Amino acid sequence: MSHEKTTCWTVDLGAIPYRSACALQRQLVEARKAQAIPDVLLFCEHPHIITMGRNGHPQHVRASRRVLEEMGIEFDSTDRGGDVTYHGPGQVVAYPILDLAQHRRDVGWYVDQLEEVMIRTTAEFGVLAKRIKGQHGVWVDGPDGEEKIGALGVHLSRWVTSHGFAYNVSADLRYFDLIVPCGIAGKGVSSLERALGRSVSLEEVRTRLVSHFALVFNCHPQPMAPTQLAEWLIPRREKAPDVLTSTA
Repeated sequence: MSHEKTTCWTVDLGAIPYRSACALQRQLVEARKAQAIPDVLLFCEHPHIITMGRNGHPQHVRASRRVLEEMGIEFDSTDRGGDVTYHGPGQVVAYPILDLAQHRRDVGWYVDQLEEVMIRTTAEFGVLAKRIKGQHGVWVDGPDGEEKIGALGVHLSRWVTSHGFAYNVSADLRYFDLIVPCGIAGKGVSSLERALGRSVSLEEVRTRLVSHFALVFNCHPQPMAPTQLAEWLIPRREKAPDVLTSTA
């Protein structure tokens, strides 16, 4: 593990389909394994989608596929850890592509660090966030008890990470009623706006997440536009431009 600051490209992809983000992550993971790129931190929003991780249980999706289709909500299985979760507008989704060999080869430590990034960011807005033993994610106190504000699920391949965390900023929390979030029954879901009682811009939250990510992972963030990333990918895969196509 190096104590020197590493470089980390930070890319805001905007609104992008979930499958496109997964395809992009796979390309970047292979490039990171080959040491062709430094660490990368992707940010994005997804259109309404429910995803199920490797440890997911179908019964944790409360709505039928027909109901999801009628509501315009996609469903996808994924290779990340964890159970069922929801992604949608108003949620900051972060996908770190890190080589843990340059940080620390410890999955538990890595998950703790991702939680720490969300905890510190939430605290900067004046809201106390915390961990709950045995239940990954970040929680805040709500009117009816503890509510999850940030969820996570990761995947590692030869110590290179993919997938990551989803932080609720202004997401419509009613969509979480369609699932048992992360397979944890009896717990609510919150957002930063719900906790604060006021509106917050996604851009402000992303800026603070980057700042705390850089401190927690001892890295130097280097902003990169999606077009720059596409230019880097084009020689390596003909379909790279499709991977980076955003939605309105």
